[in-house]
Amino acid sequence: MSINNCRIIELPKIQDPRGNLTFIETGKHIPFEMRRVFYLYDVPGGAERMGHAQKTCEQFLIAMSGSFDVIVFDGKNNKRIHLNRSYYGLYIPPLIWREIDNFSSGVVCLALASEPYDEAGYYREYRDFLMAVKDEF
Repeated sequence: MSINNCRIIELPKIQDPRGNLTFIETGKHIPFEMRRVFYLYDVPGGAERMGHAQKTCEQFLIAMSGSFDVIVFDGKNNKRIHLNRSYYGLYIPPLIWREIDNFSSGVVCLALASEPYDEAGYYREYRDFLMAVKDEF
């Protein structure tokens, strides 16, 4: 898998003077069926999160409030993506190492996942991830 498969997806934004509305539909806005939703909040300043890769799970990250950076790495190339709008999300396919940093105050990061939680589905050690993707390039 290549970091080129990681991409920003713009979500619908219905503007209204009473407040805006954004929605997400499986198969229409994200390229997988949602099986799990979780979120990060109360992240201390200077913290880093999610130094791992998914073996088969796809994810979609949204900055619901505040902002943060996602660093994605495919075993050869990396890039930093800044998320700061609740109507943009970052699609991350499997076999992409990701880290999140540069959290603003009051940040809330929403994550949609294609699979239920299973600890066996993660590469938590960087060297294990590198061994898994070494033949990709």
